[in-house]
Amino acid sequence: MQCNSVFDLPCDTFIRMIVVKVGGSAGIDYDAVCADIAARWAAGEKLILVHGGSGETNRIAEALGHPPKFVTSPSGYTSRFTDRETLEIFEMVYCGKMNKGIVERLQRLGVNAVGLSGLDGRIFEGRHKDSVRAVENGKVKVLRGDHTGTVEKVNTGLIELLLGAGYLPVLTPPASSYEGVAINVDGDRAAAALAVALKADALLLLSNVPGLLRAYPDEASLIPTIPAGDVESYLEFAQDRMKKKVLGAAEAVQGGVRRVIFGDARAGQPVSAALGGAGTVVS
Repeated sequence: MQCNSVFDLPCDTFIRMIVVKVGGSAGIDYDAVCADIAARWAAGEKLILVHGGSGETNRIAEALGHPPKFVTSPSGYTSRFTDRETLEIFEMVYCGKMNKGIVERLQRLGVNAVGLSGLDGRIFEGRHKDSVRAVENGKVKVLRGDHTGTVEKVNTGLIELLLGAGYLPVLTPPASSYEGVAINVDGDRAAAALAVALKADALLLLSNVPGLLRAYPDEASLIPTIPAGDVESYLEFAQDRMKKKVLGAAEAVQGGVRRVIFGDARAGQPVSAALGGAGTVVS
């Protein structure tokens, strides 16, 4: 009996669930991502799509006269400082323009997609951090009025309900705090938490680079494989927001996800290519 495993593994390792996270930076081909997902969905695979929207959010925030502010933590992670006005712009772009644009693409391709934010049904839930420590001019400062957090709980019941009824979930930040306040969360780490909670077999983190690069931006320096038990030692090669992807990969494999792939979302069949081993494979 022939097995249809996307990893060409024995039948008892057949993929049950794939979580795909696609970023929001310039150069990403959402048409290609959606076409590939639609083909795999039609073939009977279970997929969940999580997306970002940082590039478009930055553009619209600038146009609205409230440009984005990025801060770097003492540990070297870069994130968006999210005051209330920034949060509202963030929701408008992520939950509105980006989410519905992706849902529309999938609907045109015959996939009955449902777009939701992590706030809806408390799909993503965590603790609200109203202040953040940031390094400015070599000094550590505490910035208050922030609306950020980290996903600590996932409402798998709602996701499984949608999947069981034949819908493909298309998810995006923000999440809900335990008090019901919208909080900006990192999409890669949210996707990792989702993959762990659903016991997914694969988590794909697709962006506008071919994977983790040893000497960014030289694409010829791609790191093809990372041992699952040694992910965090590769943080030194991650630049800026790529650090969160590596951290998300570490959390996913520690939580039981069999394989995490940093893949290229710029052209071709991004999901199929990543599942075929293109990019940086953590396993």
